[in-house]
Amino acid sequence: MSSNTISQSTSAQEPGGAPSGFEADRSADSVGGAARAYVDRVRGGDLGALPAILGIVALGLLFFALRPETFLTPRNMANLADQAAPIIILAMGLVFILLLGEIDLSAGVVSGVCAAVMAKLLADAGAPWYVSVAAAILTGVVIGLFTGSLVGLVGIPSFVVTLALFLGWQGFTLRLIGEGGTVAVRDPVISAISDKNLPVVLGWILALVVIALYAALQLNRWRTQKAKGLAHQPLAVVLIRIGVIAAVVVLVTAVLSVDRAPAPGVVLAGIPYAIPLVVILLLALTFLLGRTGFGRHVYAVGGNAEAARRAGINVTKIKVTVFVIGSSLAAISGIVAAARLGSVAPGSGGGNTLLYAVGAAVIGGTSLFGGRGRARDAVLGGLVVAIIANGLGLLGTEAYLNFIITGGVLLLAASVDALARRRAAATGH
Repeated sequence: MSSNTISQSTSAQEPGGAPSGFEADRSADSVGGAARAYVDRVRGGDLGALPAILGIVALGLLFFALRPETFLTPRNMANLADQAAPIIILAMGLVFILLLGEIDLSAGVVSGVCAAVMAKLLADAGAPWYVSVAAAILTGVVIGLFTGSLVGLVGIPSFVVTLALFLGWQGFTLRLIGEGGTVAVRDPVISAISDKNLPVVLGWILALVVIALYAALQLNRWRTQKAKGLAHQPLAVVLIRIGVIAAVVVLVTAVLSVDRAPAPGVVLAGIPYAIPLVVILLLALTFLLGRTGFGRHVYAVGGNAEAARRAGINVTKIKVTVFVIGSSLAAISGIVAAARLGSVAPGSGGGNTLLYAVGAAVIGGTSLFGGRGRARDAVLGGLVVAIIANGLGLLGTEAYLNFIITGGVLLLAASVDALARRRAAATGH
């Protein structure tokens, strides 16, 4: 088995070893045929993002029915985006780690460490925002190198390494900030991530660019697969997918372009800056996983590390790189969270931050057993987690119910993942 063999075996499929959406089968030359193939694939245990999408729809309808006057308002939708952004970005990094069948229990507190570095440089050293942000991300890179080296080079199980670092990095943040203290984040550029919005016109331009780019990529991929005689979806299915994505993007842009100011005389409209940040990261990470040799190697190592090693893939290098990516995204998540809260405390990134991020990745469709997942899973799962927290907050439920319900959803997602893998193994998918 060679790396070329791995590349060829995945070239006709989406990352994770399975086509996206309807089955990309030569026999599925119509929408009906593609739909039947997709149903067969779901029955075979390959659920993809279906549970997360159904969860978003069901939760949205539930909370809309319970709080119709507040849940779907433009103001709450913007607030929901701000709530979800840090979770989604942290979960994107965890997707890479979970793809290898590894875990990073320290990812949440790493985000707090990096945010603390940024905040201290801003407040105490008077450093400009770009220097502070660069230092925070560099801190994430160094932490990722350290963690990945212990896992990949030394061979310590990731659970043990990151559990120890989960405790150690909390002590580092406490030493940096001081017990009981907080460091305010008042830089206008950093605060704008959460507090400011794109101009409405620019938001619509961005929406049209995203739609055009998505359509171009999908159509080019379909054309290339057809020209090379590879398995491909019917053109009608591709156009339907483009239409659905375009409708969602237009709807979100339209809702957020409405003036949502709580008082007259003040205009508050436009897409929050956190959304373009998430979109840019999503596009970059999707390209990295789906269109590069590195991405194919990540899936190969996650599917079977020994087979990947025999195929000539540097498994150690892949592991170290994946942890660097995870910690770097944790740093960005910490920056976004600090912008939203306006400060950094010794407990930043602790508590339920990691659990929500892992839950987001798994709920979105990333397997805990490695080899299956995409960057988009973090977005879909992050929205599920954020909708639960947001909706329960609007209902005024007590905190313990939030924990119980979110934990139950995560347990359900993990159960679905395990049952789907068992079904897939039984049916040969």
